[in-house]
Amino acid sequence: MDSENPQTLEPQAETPPPTNIVHKVKRNLSFKSKWAELNGAMGDLGTYIPIVLALTLAKDLNLGTTLIFTGLYNIVTGAMYGVPMPVQPMKSIAAVAISNGSGFDIPEIMAAGICTGAVLLVLGVTGLMQMVYRLIPLSVVRGIQLSQGLSFAMSAVKYIRKVQDFSKSKSMGNRQWLGLDGLILTLFCACFITVVNGAGQERHGNGSEFNVDEERNVRRKRMRKIMATIPSAFIVFVLGVVLAFIRRPEVVNDIKFGPSVMEVVRIPGHSWKEGFIKGTIPQLPLSILNSVIAVCKLSSDLFPGREFSATSVSVTVGLMNLVGCWFGAMPCCHGAGGLAGQYKFGGRSGGCVAILGAAKMVLGLVLGTSLVTILHQFPVGILGVLLLFAGIELAMTCRDMNSKEESFVMLICAAVSLVGSSAALGFICGMLVHVLLKLRTLCVP
Repeated sequence: MDSENPQTLEPQAETPPPTNIVHKVKRNLSFKSKWAELNGAMGDLGTYIPIVLALTLAKDLNLGTTLIFTGLYNIVTGAMYGVPMPVQPMKSIAAVAISNGSGFDIPEIMAAGICTGAVLLVLGVTGLMQMVYRLIPLSVVRGIQLSQGLSFAMSAVKYIRKVQDFSKSKSMGNRQWLGLDGLILTLFCACFITVVNGAGQERHGNGSEFNVDEERNVRRKRMRKIMATIPSAFIVFVLGVVLAFIRRPEVVNDIKFGPSVMEVVRIPGHSWKEGFIKGTIPQLPLSILNSVIAVCKLSSDLFPGREFSATSVSVTVGLMNLVGCWFGAMPCCHGAGGLAGQYKFGGRSGGCVAILGAAKMVLGLVLGTSLVTILHQFPVGILGVLLLFAGIELAMTCRDMNSKEESFVMLICAAVSLVGSSAALGFICGMLVHVLLKLRTLCVP
């Protein structure tokens, strides 16, 4: 099978990691395929842009500072892990901030991020996170991944069908068919990505289909090689940027060059209390389950031989927020959805997120907060398309639930997580059902 086609390769165990740290970083940031890595970098923007834009518009988040810090996080984690490890907004904290009016502003947001980071750092350093990772059954992890993937997909469909007001986190009327952010444009982008990327890489095939017809196999390999050179997500994203300027050409006059002023956020005592109660408490279950546990499991599925400890991932999430939040950068974490999305579009190395990180830092330093005027005009339907494919890719990880018992636990966990909008509640129900089924097996052989 052709080595340049990231969409059709069977995953193989990595070669033993080099002991020299310079060689390790070089290997982790090396590109498997330049276009594929660039294309993969677009896979997480469907989640990143709407939340950042909403916080900037509703809460006056310092977009320039957020871009600089999240860009730095991307580069560092790419060099550390050697896979497209995403850097995403902490969604529960963002949701609380957007829905709470003036009662949950920048000091409270940053306090929530710092407290969440501190807890994750302690769980990682003490080894408790790794213990939790080993104790949680795979069926429950798959339930969390399925619910998160379907949640992304449903949000994506909402972005595609409805006009969005991100500053209020509301859906408005139905989207028009025609126009620069119409349904026809969105459907065209979705069809284009589907034709180029297909359903994604089949990770567990046995290769028997390649013995049917040698000539047809050669033609397929040639066509897949051609398809692999087309950066579909990157093309769609660039189209969105062009349309943003066409929709409102005077946006050029609003752009101011130079980085935003970076300063330490003052967090009074009541902001610590509000941030912890309203932000940290609902965010912690999601961060532990999706940002650490699910990410570690998904990385082992997608990159055999490159498994990461829950301790390491928990510590990096903790450190990111203990540093950046003091300067007004958005609370961040890793996420299984972002990893699945970047993998879906061709990301295979740390170079994928390093490209994205470098772009964020350049934009943060050159345009700063004025970049929000461009993002505000970006076609939301196109963001919905990118988010849709990322969500479906994450949800498809549940295919390895082969027994009815495992599927039962997974679906209970996913259903409760979705309906209750709580990963913690879904996790508790999934664990309870798993234990009950095990007890039943002991009592009824």
